[in-house]
This record gives sequence, structure tokens and C-alpha cells, in this order.
Amino acid sequence: MAGDALRTLFHASPRKTSRRAFLIAGLAAGGALIVGVGMLPPRQRLRGARPLPLRDGAVALNGWVVVQPDGTVAVVMARSEMGQGVHTALPMLVAEELDVPLAMVGLMAAPIDKIYGNVALMRDMLPFHPDQRGAGRDGAEWILSKVGRELGIMFTGGSSSVKDAWGPMREAGALARAMLVAAAAAEWRVDPKTCATADGFVTHGSGRKASYASLATRAAAIDPDPASVTLKTPAQFKLIGRPQPRRDSPAKVSGAAVFGIDARPPGLLYAAVRMAPLVGAGVGTVDAAAVHALPGVKAVINFSSALGKHSGAGAGVAVIATTWWGARQAAAALPIGWIEGDAAALSSEAIFKQFAARLDERAGHVYHSAGSLPAMKDGKSAGVTTISAEYRAPFLAHAAMEPVNCTAQVSDGKVRLWASTQVPSIAVDMAAKVAGVARENVAIEVLLLGGGFGRRLEVDMVAQAVAAAAAADGMPVQLIWSREDDMRHDVYRPAALARFTASIDAAGRVLGWDNHSVSGSIAHQYLPRSTGLPGFGPDKTAAEGEFDMAYEIANQRIAHEIVDSAVPIGDWRSVGHSHNAFFKESFIDELAHAAGQDGVAFRRALLQRHPRHLAALDAAVKGAGPAPAGRAHGVAVHACFGSIVAQVAEVSIEDGSIRVHRVVCAIDCGIAVNPNIVAQQMESAVVFALSAALGGEITIRNGKVEQSNFHDYPVLRIGQAPQVETIIIASAEPPEGVGEPGVPPLAPAVANAVFKLTGKRLRSLPLRLA
Repeated sequence: MAGDALRTLFHASPRKTSRRAFLIAGLAAGGALIVGVGMLPPRQRLRGARPLPLRDGAVALNGWVVVQPDGTVAVVMARSEMGQGVHTALPMLVAEELDVPLAMVGLMAAPIDKIYGNVALMRDMLPFHPDQRGAGRDGAEWILSKVGRELGIMFTGGSSSVKDAWGPMREAGALARAMLVAAAAAEWRVDPKTCATADGFVTHGSGRKASYASLATRAAAIDPDPASVTLKTPAQFKLIGRPQPRRDSPAKVSGAAVFGIDARPPGLLYAAVRMAPLVGAGVGTVDAAAVHALPGVKAVINFSSALGKHSGAGAGVAVIATTWWGARQAAAALPIGWIEGDAAALSSEAIFKQFAARLDERAGHVYHSAGSLPAMKDGKSAGVTTISAEYRAPFLAHAAMEPVNCTAQVSDGKVRLWASTQVPSIAVDMAAKVAGVARENVAIEVLLLGGGFGRRLEVDMVAQAVAAAAAADGMPVQLIWSREDDMRHDVYRPAALARFTASIDAAGRVLGWDNHSVSGSIAHQYLPRSTGLPGFGPDKTAAEGEFDMAYEIANQRIAHEIVDSAVPIGDWRSVGHSHNAFFKESFIDELAHAAGQDGVAFRRALLQRHPRHLAALDAAVKGAGPAPAGRAHGVAVHACFGSIVAQVAEVSIEDGSIRVHRVVCAIDCGIAVNPNIVAQQMESAVVFALSAALGGEITIRNGKVEQSNFHDYPVLRIGQAPQVETIIIASAEPPEGVGEPGVPPLAPAVANAVFKLTGKRLRSLPLRLA
């Protein structure tokens, strides 16, 4: 039966199915292969399937470390830099174990290879409650880690880059160091244990000294056992844990940095898009002849068929021309007949009405339960108070500053890509599919990303660019979306509706907690449009931030219901936590108020067995101090992506509008590899989250997205940005996520402060007083 499912999924005989496709299909077919994969021995992550592309006498010591003739070290970079600092943090891991100054370390782009796949991300997909430990969870994580290694998907997201690299990149540095020491010891005929390393040299007590460059060739011939290499303890760190300046900042300040939109291969043509104006609409007729005579126009293509039925961003047409403005003008003038789909009358109001009806009708999939819920009915009875509330969150756009773009060249059966992408291996697969070539015939250069936030986990722009380049007679084509294209054809953060009912006794203890929410499923859309696989079943990201809460409530039930979305949806910075934390932390504040307790004290009482949460909460509250006159402090604490963040927002009401003056943010992210980057990411998260909390909203009317640019989808201006103070909780635990955990607590912290100021409980995002 599983074999039949695999053949149906891939329309291929078993002997034509790749190992990677077979594994993915096994997962999609119900996990039949997971046990088999779990029985395989662990697969190493130090050496790639093919040698690294080296030149000018460089020597590779493993798949991550290359020693250059001038003594510098190149670290193979397998993660995309989109402002989160991985081009600084990840080299620090290698430099620490290799004993070289960070200034001596450069970067080398990673080839497409499974050793660079994101294993931690796969492991984090498991829907376990954080408090649930034991052999079952350990076994599932072990197996999913194996699956992640077999799939080898190069993926920058889920706040997982440092977490995933913590093991293999440190091991690569330590192994390279051991090889260099062994080479020097052999040359000097001494015991390797009597050698030391520092600043790119191996030294010996006799006064001998050799540079890594002089030892590299001999070292490369040594094949040590990785298990024999001991990593440094935190007490031995000289680089990790100490602030380091961002290595990408100078180029970004000077304008020398190269983003995806800056790619300029010789002979470059440009493509502009025109996409269906209504959700789910298709292309009917295209009068290409009407624009062929316009200046610079080279071709008109309908890319809808190239993308397939799961296109995400929708059907449309591209115009290729010698300039982007010429292509844009021609695309605007192009006569197109559109075919309306089933969502032509869709509206935000109808979507939320459907959500409410679904919550009325169904119990949903239970992600977590404990104890036995008491009978709960609104009001007071026998010393028990029952409270119910409903919260909602809208669709949100990503609105990254760099416009959606991709540059592609199709020539002689080969494809070249220049892309700002979070998923290079998936981009290569998509390009191969659209061009009809083997993935080995696709080369990709991953450039800097001018913001990702999950939008560049998608590969719709890659498919469009390759389809356009296939019609360009071998010339490279840079496809660029306008801001209006991006705003109206995004894959949006899902809209969601949540209902809560809880009861508290006369002492303020929570007797029962019932949480039922509804939204679309990202996985149900992302898998088909990006991998060609079906999406089905429960989706952890839809309920995360609700089912995995730390609050110690004996009787609880958290369930979620999926309503398939006609509106394209996708990952958005902090994913389900982005709205579910608002729901959960706002309702906790409602319970505190009903119990006549301070919100901080109420939370502390529910976190007695969670010392790390308590420490973060206490640190943020202490750092904030008392609120000045005319202002109020709102509090929220939330854990996601392995990290715990507590925030105190200092808020006032000015001219009838919400003004956030200051945010104190305490984070426990395990070992802070680079404290500077942690603080920067908290600042970034606060500004990003506050933009969404105060003004972010995508609405649908008559099947069309109403917003089009920053005039009606505002982002925070510099004069509105609050002072952000970051407190990093000292920890010896392995590093966890940093890029996203600062987003979820902001909206509820602000809303809770607004309640203190006005007595008005804001249960819908964005936060509006009127």
C-alpha cells in the first residue's frame, strides 16, 4: 500500500525515484519509512558527497573548513544572510574550535549537498509539549534527525541556524585543528598532546611554530576519528559568548553589499509580472502582439503552467524587455482576459464568519490536554468565576524591503540562478522542474537577502524567472516584482480566530483552561507548491504558542481546527506564535484581572516549576522599573524556538493613539554565541512586531487584496520606534533560536498596558482604540 502511494505521488516506477524523493514520499504517505530510516546508522555531517570547488592552492580539511595559502580560513556558509547575523555567528563556531582569530576567517558559498541540510529544523517540527520528556520523545527526535540528514534540505528559517550548526560546525573546527596538530607533530616527531594552537599556528614547547597554511596539505591526508575529538567547554571559550561586530555591516553601509536584486550577469534582460487581480483567478486570453512594438520588449510569456496548480502567488504573465521599467510599462498595457475562480466573492468578513461557524461545529484536533476540565459556564457560581473571550488576528504581509526578485539563465540544457533565497536546495529543485533539466545541471549563487521573514522560503519567483529565461534565447533575465505585486500576491501570515474559557476559584487559582482556535494550515499549502507533495493532517505551526504553553494549569485542553484557505498563506516571522501568543498572553491577563491580582504575580504563581521562565520574567520586570506618570507597563512572557522571552512594554495614549515608548526584553536563549547579535535581533523583533501590532492588516474584499503599498500597509517609522533594552540571561545550555522569539510577546504586552490605561480590552489585531 505504501509503495502504491509512492508511485501515485511521483508518477514514477520505484527504480526512477531518488532516495530523497523516496524519503519525502514515505513521510507524506504516512511515515511508513520513518522506522526504517531510524534503524540506519547516523550519517556524518563533516564531509560532502563531492569535493569542494577549490582554487589557488586552497586545501579543504573537511566539508566546512578550507585553509587558504595566505593562512586565512574559509568557512563554508550554508545559511542565507538576511540581517540575522549568521555570516558572523556561524564563523565564530569554527574559529573558536580551530583557534583562529575571527578576522582571519572568510566565507565560501556552500554547494548543494546534504551535509548542509537543516537537521534541527526537522527535529523541531515534532508537536511535543516542552514539558513532555522521556524515551518516546527522545526516540522521535532521534528518528526525525535522521530523516532531516537524509533529506538534506538547505533551509534558513525557524530560528535554527546557530542551533543546527552548534554541533557540526564546532566539530568541523575541532577536527581540522586536530588534523593540523597531528601534521605538525608528525613533522616534528613529537607527541601531539605536547602541541598547542593559537592564532592560526601550531606551537610546541621546544619553540617550534608552524602556520596552518604550511601544514594544510599534510593535514588533509590525515583521517582522524571524529569521535576522538573533544570540543571545548563553555569555560574554555575565548570567542563564543563575547560581543563581536557584524562582519556584513561595512559593506552594507558603504553600498558594496550585493543583494539578489543587484545581480548583473552580462547581457541581462528584465522581466516584470502581471498577476491575476483576484484570489484564485487564472489567465484566459493574452494579446501579446499589442505590446511587442513597445520599446525594448523581447517576449511575453504566460508562466501559469510552469508553476502548476499550486502556484501560491497565483497565475500571471511576464513581459521581458531590455529595461525593467520598459517591461513594467508593457506589462501594465498588456490586454489580458482573466478567468475568475471560486474565490471571486471572497471577503475577510466571510472568512471570519466561516471560522466562527467551524468553532461552533467541531471540537478540533486536540494538541495537548491534561487533567479533566470542569464544567464551565460564564459568570460566578459557588465561589468559582468563569470567563470566556474571543480573539482574532488578520492576514499579514511580509513587506520585506528588498522587492521579490530572481535572476535566471537557461542555456544549453543548464540553468544558472542568482537569488536571495532562504531555501537554495528547494530553489534548485524548482528551477530544474520548470526548465526540464536534471538538478545537477542547475547552479545557484545565493546573494544577500534584503529581508526574508519567511517570504523567501517560497520559490514562486524562481519558477517565474526560470520560465521567463527559457524564452530569452539563452540570455539571463532578472524578474522583479513591484511593491504592489508583492503586497497583493504575497503568501500571507494566516488569519486566525481563538476562543478561551477558563474558571478561577476565590483564591485566584485557575481550575480549568479550554482553548479552541481555527485558521488555515501553512503546511497544507507550502508542501504542494514548493515540493509537489500533498499537505494533510494536523499542522503544529497552527497551534504552536497555545498548546505548548508553560503555565501550570492542572486541567487544560488546547485544540485547533484547520479551515483550508483560499488565500495563499505561508511562514511569517515566528509563524503561529506570532498570533497565538497574543491570544494566550492577553487571556492570562484577563484572568489575572478577574482574580484581582497583578499580572506579574499571577504569572509567577503559574510558573513555579519553570525557573527559566521565571528568571526571564523577573529580569524584564526588574529592568523596567516603575512606570512613569501617565504611562503603564504591560507584560508578556512566551517561549518559542527553544528560547524564552519576557517583555515589558511602556505605553501611553497620545491624541487617541497608542504610543510605545520603551520595551525591556529579557531573553534566555541558551549560550549567546554573539551577544551583540542577540540584542540586535531583539530590537529588530520589537520593531517588526510593533509594526504588525499597530498597523498590520491585509483584508480581502470581492476576492481582491485591498492593500497595495506602505500608505495602506504601514510599517513603523523611526520616530515611532521605542527604546529597546535587552537583558540576556546567562546560560550554559546549548544555543536556541534568536531571530523570531522577540516577536510574539510584543503585541500582548502592549495590549495589556493599554488595558491598564483605558480599561478597554483589545482582543483583535491590529490594536485600535476606535
